[in-house]
Amino acid sequence: SDKMQRVLAMTPLWALTLSALSHTVAATVVVEKRSARSGVTPVQKVIELMEGMLAKGKAEKHDEQVQFAAYKQFCDDTTVEKKRAIEEANEKIEVLKADIEKYTATAAKLTEEIAAHDEDISVWKGDQKAATKVRELEKADYDAMHADYSESIDALERAIAVLKKQAYDRKQASFTQVAALQKLSLIPESAKRAIDAFVQQGEPTDGLEVSAPEAYGYEFQSHGVIEMLEKLLDKFMAERTDLEKTEMNSKHAYDMLMQDLTAQIEQATQDREEKAELKAKTLQAKADATGDLEDTTTTRDADQKYLDDLTATCEQKATDFESRQQLRAEEIEAIEKAIEIISSSSVKGHAETYLPTLAQQSAGSSTALAMLRADAHNNAQARVAQYLSKRGKELGSRVLSALSVRVSDDPFRKVKKMIKDLIVRLMEEANEEAEHKGWCDTELSTNEQTRKEKTAAVEMLHAEIDELEASIAKLTEDIEELTKAVAALDAAMAEATKLRQEEKAKNMQTIKDSQEA
Repeated sequence: SDKMQRVLAMTPLWALTLSALSHTVAATVVVEKRSARSGVTPVQKVIELMEGMLAKGKAEKHDEQVQFAAYKQFCDDTTVEKKRAIEEANEKIEVLKADIEKYTATAAKLTEEIAAHDEDISVWKGDQKAATKVRELEKADYDAMHADYSESIDALERAIAVLKKQAYDRKQASFTQVAALQKLSLIPESAKRAIDAFVQQGEPTDGLEVSAPEAYGYEFQSHGVIEMLEKLLDKFMAERTDLEKTEMNSKHAYDMLMQDLTAQIEQATQDREEKAELKAKTLQAKADATGDLEDTTTTRDADQKYLDDLTATCEQKATDFESRQQLRAEEIEAIEKAIEIISSSSVKGHAETYLPTLAQQSAGSSTALAMLRADAHNNAQARVAQYLSKRGKELGSRVLSALSVRVSDDPFRKVKKMIKDLIVRLMEEANEEAEHKGWCDTELSTNEQTRKEKTAAVEMLHAEIDELEASIAKLTEDIEELTKAVAALDAAMAEATKLRQEEKAKNMQTIKDSQEA
């Protein structure tokens, strides 16, 4: 069968050679009769058989060399490819680790800077609130003080106007405008006493209050009072002017402070948003690098395991190949030596002399024929046994030594049984080797399929990563556009608020001026 042929093909050739040698003597009896009719001696038949075995052994040795050369080329190519892939993976792993450390440090630094911006923004907003509160208090004080000055100036102007109009005697009712000055908080106490004295001079006596006709307030003697009131008027107007200047300066300083704080807050906010965006990109890059590191490490470890298994398998097969090559070389040498022995003049000469004659004798002389055959082959059998014993000592093979003893004792039975047992054992070893080869081929095929599946998965993951990166870039652009739009709206709102406040202040001033008028 095909299976038996494969097993026999893998069986060491030296076992078959020894089997052929052991059967030489047994086959001689049958070959003698047939060769007598064909004109070919049995020794020539044996030599032809052994030469065929020699040619077959050399061919199988050569075929095995070719097959192993192809397998060794596969091992070398795959080893080089895997080592290159592992080296590239190691370099990529180092680069990815460096990138991850860089991304981590950058993200930590950006976190600190963002926290600093948040703190600055909080402090500046607090300064804005505090400055606004102080400004509101200053404005309230200014409004109250300005109102007092305006009221005092208005009262003084009316009083001076009343006093300047009289170049004649005035009635008592005319002192009302002057007496009202005493109620103003800004009038000094000394001025109030002078005004009071001036007013008291024009009051009537109690005795004339009922029956006397209405008296005049006083003869026109108010030049000193008018002069005092004019000085107070000038003083109040100057102080109100200074107050207005101070208020203007305070408002300008407040506006400049608020403008500066607003600019700082806007700049800090912009810097914070940019750094927050950069931090997000950095963390995303770190996550991508971490994923790449895990994938690369897994692939590198798988390649390393595959390389280790392949190296062990190739080394084992190389060792087995060297052993088989050495064994086949020794088998070929043994066959050549056996052919040399059988082809020698002593063996071949006796066979040509006695075997044809013995083959023509009648059946009645079978006993003598057997004896002649034994005599003709005793010398060859002894030389074969001697050669087997010698090779067994050289190779340290107890099997060959035992075989030489058995050949010399009983070549027709014991040698056959021993060689058959040896062939059975060698066939079992060949089966085990075939099973091991099948297992190796299965493992190599499985590893190749797994590697293809992993490669396809990695390519798919890379495609998904590219798609996600493109989506992230698009979303980042949208966020930037929306941020710019929000900033533009904030700026427009701030400008509109400022214009509204200015219009409101202008309207309030217009209303106030109208009310005073």
